[in-house]
Amino acid sequence: MDKIKYVEAEQIKKGVPEFRSGDTVRVYSKIQEEGKSRLQAFEGMVIRIKGSGIRKSFTVRRISYGEGVERTFVLNSPMIDSIRVMRKGKVKRAKLYYLRKKIGKKTKIEGEDVLHSASEGSEQKAGEEGPAAKEE
Repeated sequence: MDKIKYVEAEQIKKGVPEFRSGDTVRVYSKIQEEGKSRLQAFEGMVIRIKGSGIRKSFTVRRISYGEGVERTFVLNSPMIDSIRVMRKGKVKRAKLYYLRKKIGKKTKIEGEDVLHSASEGSEQKAGEEGPAAKEE
């Protein structure tokens, strides 16, 4: 194995959920403010996945107060705490740039609700009760 690939393999995060373009995800990123660290959630639709290995990045788009906001995250960044897949989208394209021109309900993508967290490691469909409710 190449030395560079060996070093990169050590840096790749484990336990990241599998997601594609069109999926709705919630990304928890670490924010530093005045010496304190907190988590900030950014939820939106994945419109692009780019790169491979340690250089893999993805762009999430959401509508905030009527304006489209896009944010690009590096998948293996230490600033990302966790990623949760909220909804699986059914699309036939890898890059969803056409959503930038759509307004309102035209931006909706067909799919199914799924709750999956990288930190929990369990998959749960929306509407089902969690493991705590099944024990009773």
